[in-house]
Amino acid sequence: MTDGATAKGEQTRELILSTALRLFREQGYGKTTMRAIANEAGVSVGNAYYYYGSKEHLMQAYYDLLQEQHREAVEPILAGERAFVPRLSGVLRAWLDVAAPYHEFAGTFFKTAADPRSPLSPFSADSQPARAASIDVFRQVVEGSDLKVPADLRAELPELLWLLQMGVVLFWVHDQSDDLRRTRTLIDRAVPLVDRLLRLTRIPGVRGVTTDLVGLIRSIKP
Repeated sequence: MTDGATAKGEQTRELILSTALRLFREQGYGKTTMRAIANEAGVSVGNAYYYYGSKEHLMQAYYDLLQEQHREAVEPILAGERAFVPRLSGVLRAWLDVAAPYHEFAGTFFKTAADPRSPLSPFSADSQPARAASIDVFRQVVEGSDLKVPADLRAELPELLWLLQMGVVLFWVHDQSDDLRRTRTLIDRAVPLVDRLLRLTRIPGVRGVTTDLVGLIRSIKP
């Protein structure tokens, strides 16, 4: 395939995705069909299915796009800040900023993603690439910070922080406050608390509990 054909194909792919996301915002995820997406994008239905086999594939592409935008947004934070609290707060707040345009249809979409059998679940095998990329961001948060915790807990911490983000996302879905004020307050108040709890794990009397906690985490992993 020539470079021109490759570029045109990539433009078509991006057009279909951007059109789909716009229709999801305007009409809701459930009411938007692949035919409607193709018509709005000015491509044939067959062409739409060529690039994205289903609406679920479009949402997986959205996951990947959102994750890439988030990774780019956090680069200055991770490069310029070493203290754990502002690193983690900045990363969580950056996610709110890149996801803001899609907040309106998040509730409708969440009904599908909340089904553990859905490929759109953030815990599904289909979502693994985006999930792994997000966990890697939190690995960078930990590794470049001033946080000191036991080695076994440190190894599990990036995934635990990703689970914290999933809790923030769930709160965000239901947050109707102006400028997502309640979600931002949640981040600002919760992150220092997480920091204090993590630093307590270095106290000798807490070390045994930390070991038991890490053992529990590892025992229930798939």
